[in-house]
Amino acid sequence: MQHDHGLTVTSKPHSARIHVLVLTGDLDHHTSPRLQAALDGLALAPGDGLVIDLSALLFCDSTGISILVSAHQRAQNAGAELVLAGLDPSIAHAFKIMGLTRVLSFQDTADKAITALQ
Repeated sequence: MQHDHGLTVTSKPHSARIHVLVLTGDLDHHTSPRLQAALDGLALAPGDGLVIDLSALLFCDSTGISILVSAHQRAQNAGAELVLAGLDPSIAHAFKIMGLTRVLSFQDTADKAITALQ
């Protein structure tokens, strides 16, 4: 199956303490360096929150999932918290099968994720 939607990563700072990244398109082997670069550009400190808004994500392969799990681990190591928001039910199913719903935090919308971090 070929996916050619690309990936756009938009940073939408919410406050000094809460960072929001919005992903649009496909998160896969070819596009994951864009997300990795955006994550590498964030300085997370203890008490910070990171919301990754996936509501416009069309596709996510295992490479993309690995980047999201690494982002979770990096946030934890920094004393920050990561919340994934707006995950499409078909993509959420893959997370559930892998047991990641027990490890990662999810909210229905970015607004709910921001509220959960405040």
